[in-house]
Amino acid sequence: MTAPMAAARGRVVVASAMLVAMLVAAPTPAIAADLSRGEQLFHTCAACHSVLGDGIGPDITGIYGQPAATRPGFNYSDALKRRGLIWNEANLRALIHNPQAFVPGTLMSFPGYDRTADIDDVVAYLRMLK
Repeated sequence: MTAPMAAARGRVVVASAMLVAMLVAAPTPAIAADLSRGEQLFHTCAACHSVLGDGIGPDITGIYGQPAATRPGFNYSDALKRRGLIWNEANLRALIHNPQAFVPGTLMSFPGYDRTADIDDVVAYLRMLK
């Protein structure tokens, strides 16, 4: 292989690796969602959950990436404690869609959101709460 061919092949390999990295790092639907709408939809959740301190349910500020059922001062259901969940994209989406199906025995009375756009927006809102 000639030097120019080797250099061209190297550029193709680098470009391919960059494309794969960009695809892996591409934003999830929740990131591209409407944060303002997610905040509005969260008002349903705010009947129990707060972002300023505990309510009937635990404060959910900063939960993204955290283990479920571990906030001090709240009595979580045994069902949620046993699941050993981390609040990631997939788990939040499943919980917001249908809490009782995702965690049978949960104390949450919220029936869930059916529309994907609603779930996208709420998850995006939860992700940005730090």
